[in-house]
Amino acid sequence: MHANLSQDKKQQIVKDIILDLHKGLTVEAAKDRFEQQIGGISATEIAQIEQGLINDGVSVDEIKKFCNVHALLFEASLDQTAAQETSPSHPVFLFKLENREIEKITAALKEFAAAPGNDFPATKKRLADGLEKLRGLNIHYERKEQLLFPFLEKQGFMGPSKVMWGKHNEIRDLLKGAITKLQSADSGKLPEYLQTTLNPLIEEINGMIFKEENILFPAAMEKLAPKDWVNILKESQDIGYVFIESPRETEEMIKELSAVLRDEPTVNADLIRLPTGDFRAPELLALLNTLPFDITFVDKDDTVRYFTQGTDRIFSRTKAVIGRKVQNCHPPQSVDVVLRILDSFKKGQKDSYAFWLNLKGKLVYIRYLALRDADGKYLGTVEITQDITGIKKIEGEKRLIDARD
Repeated sequence: MHANLSQDKKQQIVKDIILDLHKGLTVEAAKDRFEQQIGGISATEIAQIEQGLINDGVSVDEIKKFCNVHALLFEASLDQTAAQETSPSHPVFLFKLENREIEKITAALKEFAAAPGNDFPATKKRLADGLEKLRGLNIHYERKEQLLFPFLEKQGFMGPSKVMWGKHNEIRDLLKGAITKLQSADSGKLPEYLQTTLNPLIEEINGMIFKEENILFPAAMEKLAPKDWVNILKESQDIGYVFIESPRETEEMIKELSAVLRDEPTVNADLIRLPTGDFRAPELLALLNTLPFDITFVDKDDTVRYFTQGTDRIFSRTKAVIGRKVQNCHPPQSVDVVLRILDSFKKGQKDSYAFWLNLKGKLVYIRYLALRDADGKYLGTVEITQDITGIKKIEGEKRLIDARD
C-alpha cells in the first residue's frame, strides 16, 4: 500500500494523524497508524506538513506544544534521512560540530543528576558550571534564527521560524530558570530540582538537536541552493560560533565551500530533483519519449543502458539491447569507427561527431556526444538520431501568433 500512495495522499494521512494527536490520540496509537498507512516519510515532507497545519489555521503555539511528539512519531522513519553534507566549511557541518559539544555538556549534567553524591557544594558547583556553559546555546540558536530561517522563508518555508524559534525561546526560559533555581537550592531540594527542572531542560535541548539534524537540516539541504549556503557562511562570522574552535579565515572557507557545493541531482521517492527543476518519474519518461529525436545512452564501460521509445523511431531498438556492449550492436565494417569515436571521447580529444545520410526518403542526422560531469570526467556517450527532412525545407518564418493548428 505504501508504494501506491501519492504525495498528496501521504501528506493528508499524516496531517490527520497529527491532528488526532492534538485531540488526545496516544503516541503509540499514532505510531501504529503511521506504520500501517505510511511506512516512511522524508524530513522535507514532515516540515511541509507542519507548514500545512499552520496554513490550515492550527496555531503555532499548538504545533509548538506537540512538536516533540511529532519528532517521536517520525523517529524510526527519520533514521535514514539525516543530512550527509560533510564539507568542514558547510554551515550544517559547523552546526553539527556544535551539537556534538552540546551533547557532551548535557551528558555530563545528566550524569551529575543521576548520581549527585554526598558533597552538595561540589555537585552544585559542577551543575552551575555546566549550566553556565549552556548559555552559549544562544549563539547556536541565533545563527539559525538570523540566517538559516530567513533563507528558508524566501523559499516560502515559514514553519521553522514560527515553530522552532518558539522552542528556542522555551529552552532559553528553561535554562534561565534552571540557573536561578540552582542558586537558591539547598541539599534537601536538590532531588526535586534535578527531577523537575534540570532533566526537562536536558530533554528539550537534546530534543532540539534531534529535530535539527533529522528534520530541519535535511529539509534545508533540499530547499536551499549552493549560493544560499555560501551567503549563510559569509554572515555566520558576524554572529559567531560557540563550543567549537573558531573556524578558519572566512574567505578561505567560502572558496572551499564554493568548490565542493554543486547543484547535485537527488531522488526522493519518485521525485527527481535537478539543478533547474524537478520531475516525477512518469513525467520524465513521457518527456524523453516525446522528444522529436531518438536517444540511446552508452555508459563509460561501452554498455548500452537506455534508449527512448518514441512513436516513430528511425532505427529499431529492442529491450534485448540493454546491457549489451555497443561494439556488438554494429556491423563488423563499422565497429572500428565506433571504437575510434569512443576512444577519442574517453581521452578528451573530442566531444562530438555528426553524420547524415539518406534513408528511405528521409534525411537522417546522427550525432554522438560525450557526456561528462562537472569535472570533465567521461560518463558515457549519447547517440541522437533525428529526421531533419522537414527542417531542411523550412524557409522564411512562422511566428507563434500565426499558428492556427
